Amino acid sequence: MRYEIIGPMADRFDEILTAEALDFLVALDSEFATRRVALLDTRRARRARYASGQLPDFLPETARIRTDPSWQVAPAAPGLTDRRVEITGPTDRKMTVNALNSGARVWLADFEDATAPTWHNIIDGQLNLVDALERRIDFTDPRGKRYALGDELATIVVRPRGWHLVEKGIAVDGRPISASLVDFGLYLFHCARRQLDAGLGPYFYLPKLETHREARLWNDIFVFAQRYLGLPQGTIRATTLIETITAAFEMEEILYELREHSAGLNAGRWDYIFSVIKNFGQWSDFVLPDRSAVTMTVPFMRAYTELLVRTCHRRGAHAIGGMAAFIPSRDPEVNEDAMTRVRADKQREAGDGFDGSWVAHPGLVGVCREVFDQVLGDRLHQIARRRDDVLVSAADLLAVDKTPGQVTAAGLRSNIAVALRYVHAWLGGTGAVALWNLMEDAATAEIARCQVWQWVHHGTPLADGGCVTDALVRSILAEEWGDLVRGGTAADRERAEQAARIFERTALGEDLPAFFTTDAYAHHLGPSCGSGPTGR
Repeated sequence: MRYEIIGPMADRFDEILTAEALDFLVALDSEFATRRVALLDTRRARRARYASGQLPDFLPETARIRTDPSWQVAPAAPGLTDRRVEITGPTDRKMTVNALNSGARVWLADFEDATAPTWHNIIDGQLNLVDALERRIDFTDPRGKRYALGDELATIVVRPRGWHLVEKGIAVDGRPISASLVDFGLYLFHCARRQLDAGLGPYFYLPKLETHREARLWNDIFVFAQRYLGLPQGTIRATTLIETITAAFEMEEILYELREHSAGLNAGRWDYIFSVIKNFGQWSDFVLPDRSAVTMTVPFMRAYTELLVRTCHRRGAHAIGGMAAFIPSRDPEVNEDAMTRVRADKQREAGDGFDGSWVAHPGLVGVCREVFDQVLGDRLHQIARRRDDVLVSAADLLAVDKTPGQVTAAGLRSNIAVALRYVHAWLGGTGAVALWNLMEDAATAEIARCQVWQWVHHGTPLADGGCVTDALVRSILAEEWGDLVRGGTAADRERAEQAARIFERTALGEDLPAFFTTDAYAHHLGPSCGSGPTGR
């Protein structure tokens, strides 16, 4: 097979894009590309069945896995025994230093929702991880303040991009390679031995899995990669994000498929709600209220998170809670209110039995750690707390119609404003975007535009009067676009126009696209070919 580097070669990129590393990517692609495409085809067929009236249920063919009490996942790997606070963020240089120094036990180094997948961001992020492991990374901000690594660092856990995405910067036999394999493969090739030498290992978060068969694909990749690189089997460990409604019905099966490599499950709020709308948004009894009203305590979300804890602890795995996205403010009243809500959310998670939780900003690490310290005491986790009291049915997971709340004009405007501004920043190369005291990533834009599509599709009444229509959404979009470009440059204006068009295509079309990122990447974030391809 022949590979080509389509993206331009910047400073030090040759340290990552070595012939040996690219041969490894080609080997992964050769072995697994066909299975990946087949699983994506299965996703589309499953969505079509849901659209025709079928609802998901626990799989009868895997009942033996769920009812067998004997199997457990592998014991926690070094650096993953205590996960009471995890910080998430992109792999740019500043975040790499700040996250590792944050006091969190784990840093989710995110190539997925918190990274705009420009060619530079992806390869530079890999360089930053290598530099961090070599302890040669630092950062100086515009004010001249220098940041360097401290003595105690968070454990790095890399989140590669999802199966649905490709990387156009590297082609194999003339076609783009899977973005998942690029992010996973480059990190494993360059950093697995470095991590093992440090007494840890190569660890991953697996995003947006929909079924246990997709988990099986990852497990087979792990086995193949470890054999190829001469790593002991079981060296790789992966935490799976349960952030799709279909995966919620297959949590035990997902753990089972990955059991030699599993490090637990995580509950992801926005992507999970996004998945519910994406799969059932055309049904009137699945219409959800304002995004802010769909909290982790509404019935269908509570069922999913409690089932996650029970499932993990039954199998000896960590259960990791969702993200606190608040960004500390200079306004003391804003801070006090937000910290109260963050604390309450983490208290709920710790009280339910979660072993740790996520934050998006170093300023929240202390609050999250304090809450889990109070519950854990000297223990490293709560895996011994089995939660056998939890009984969750398929109807409980699908009880979306029991969600309290209303659709309001403010909620509609918020979705449009946030989605537009996020996509605008994403097109400019920023994937973690501070908006109104919250750190937003691609999941926020996805649920925001999906809710707009759902409300328009059903002509949903507004609590303030009137209903959601295509014309109303376009009117608000024009107003928000005007606010966004006011005082900006011609380049800002052009990028905002592109963002508005992406929103229109993915929120106002007849059909609801599965992801905005696939469309936007295909048309707007491809690597430059100006320097010409290299390869063999």
